Parts: sequence; structure tokens; C-alpha cells
Amino acid sequence: MKLHYYPDTDSLYVEFRAAPGVKTHDVADGLNVDLDADGNVVGFDIDHASRRLDLSTLETTSLPLQPTRIG
Repeated sequence: MKLHYYPDTDSLYVEFRAAPGVKTHDVADGLNVDLDADGNVVGFDIDHASRRLDLSTLETTSLPLQPTRIG
């Protein structure tokens, strides 16, 4: 999984898989989901991310990795 922040558009893209998205669905105002050709989720795009989310901290829990906190 990768997080991509684009300051010029204030959008955050959460990429779940490195596959091309072939279809985008508007889930809610400012939230879109990209799907691959098989209907699997590729990623989420969040508009106005800095107004909707606290981007100062990133925390992971219960992943098959060591718990990590950045920020």
C-alpha cells in the first residue's frame, strides 16, 4: 500500500495495488474509488485531504509488520 499526497490539488491517493484503474466510482462528495478490470479496488482518491483528514500523523496497527507511527 502506498500513500500519495498531491499538494497542488490537496488530494490524497491511497494505492492498494499497482494495477491500472479502469473504472472510477464516486463514493461520496470528494471520495472516489478506482477499480481494475476485474472489479478489485486499486485505490481511493480523497479531495481536499488536508481539510478532511489529519495528515500530520500516520499510524499503523494490527498489520503483519512492526507497529509504526510517523509524526
